[in-house]
Amino acid sequence: MILPSLYIDKSHGKGRGVFTSSAIAAQTIIEISPVIVMSHEERQLLDKTALHDYIFEWGKETNQCCMAMGYIPVYNHSYTSNCEYEMDFEEKIMRIKTIRKIETGEELFINYNGDWNNEKHLWFEVK
Repeated sequence: MILPSLYIDKSHGKGRGVFTSSAIAAQTIIEISPVIVMSHEERQLLDKTALHDYIFEWGKETNQCCMAMGYIPVYNHSYTSNCEYEMDFEEKIMRIKTIRKIETGEELFINYNGDWNNEKHLWFEVK
């Protein structure tokens, strides 16, 4: 399920991103997508490819990884994200939920660290 108002467009300085064509209320689930779960061994192989930047750690022990379907790989990162992602290990799905009201035309961001307000340095940032 992807909210019908969501669309992919150019994101200033970030390639592509996910945007909305209408306002969205806080605490709204805007996407539910299945994931493809991969083993630790498969992750080691993926880490050597361009897919490294699009996979998520998976499982309670974070010893697996997953590739989310839908728009999830296209959401850009922000330390002041307006959305958060939730992982359902049993159902093998991810949900994206707004954490505040989103305005028409606004880009939707998640925090790649997992928690929407986590300020831990990320692997792709230049120090």
